[in-house]
Amino acid sequence: MDKDRKRKPRLVVSTGAGISAESGIRTFRDADGLWENFPVMDVASADGFARNPELVHQFYNERRRALRDAQPNDAHKILRELEKDYDVYIITQNVDDLHERAGSSNILHLHGELMKIRSLSNPDYIEEVTEETMATTPATRGRNGDLMRPHIVFFQEAVPNIEPAIELAQSADIFVVIGTSLVVYPAAALLNYVRPGTPIYYIDPNPADVGGVAGVTVIREPATQGMRTLVSMLRGGEAGK
Repeated sequence: MDKDRKRKPRLVVSTGAGISAESGIRTFRDADGLWENFPVMDVASADGFARNPELVHQFYNERRRALRDAQPNDAHKILRELEKDYDVYIITQNVDDLHERAGSSNILHLHGELMKIRSLSNPDYIEEVTEETMATTPATRGRNGDLMRPHIVFFQEAVPNIEPAIELAQSADIFVVIGTSLVVYPAAALLNYVRPGTPIYYIDPNPADVGGVAGVTVIREPATQGMRTLVSMLRGGEAGK
């Protein structure tokens, strides 16, 4: 009977720019304070949007066009495949939709979603950005006539999804960090909420120092190869089962 079936271990995964970089997605951290030749604070801050919303909308439309040409890589696809054996929840700092396109079921976006815009007067009113939207307007107004903004957490703004992310970290039977420098807060603090004794894996070719967190297995590899290594380790050790 279903009620007698063993519960799948909960695998909570925190992903950063490193997992999307292997799909060709660039981030502002690729250059010193510039993002595609724009000062970061002009196009990714609350002040920048207040000064020049048209520029910010145009900038994010360019990011959307770049995302349109990108594809999920093997790291994204492996996370989807792990749902066969684990109850997988993804907490991502990335604003792209590559986890969704790879087929993952449970995704929490900490920093917003690139392919959405939301009303300035009613934050609960959110629209998907379409090719038509980008072609006819820089997405400054919604279909209802409202002035809109990118559905992105700008610098200088709070991260509204951090509390649900903390709850997921606390619920993990296994916690995995992929492709993040662990310097962007509050996301970097999620490790501190993982229950003591929970296996933690950190995949990054240039991992940060996690000496203050006990029980971390560092996999010093890029996301795709690191995920293959992780799967072998999970299968070999039956971690969390």
